[in-house]
Amino acid sequence: MIEPLTQNEIEGADDVAAASEKDPHGLDQHQAGAKLDAGKVRPSLVLHGFADALAEVFAVAEGGAQKYTPYGWREVADGETRYNDAKLRHQNAAARGEVYDQATGLRHAAHEAWNALAVLQLQIEADRARK
Repeated sequence: MIEPLTQNEIEGADDVAAASEKDPHGLDQHQAGAKLDAGKVRPSLVLHGFADALAEVFAVAEGGAQKYTPYGWREVADGETRYNDAKLRHQNAAARGEVYDQATGLRHAAHEAWNALAVLQLQIEADRARK
């Protein structure tokens, strides 16, 4: 389970951000048109760049939520290994020339991507739990 940030963590992040934020065009933060977003990540690079691919991954997620339970994948024993194996099974099917998963009608590549995201999320959560 993801733990929410504490108030101290939120305030500390705000202090660091305020000290390092800059306008990418060099405008003073109090000048009209300033936006302190230089150096920040740009989610649009993924959301706009991969909109169609993400829509297919969303469909895989929805299918899994209906087949099992929403977010139940987080509780699967040895999930990292099992989702990595599932990813590799879809990768193998694609390597054999299958584009679409017979059970879902969705692309094997979309299933691969979902499983890769599940593995990544479980790794991040495991790292967070160790801290």
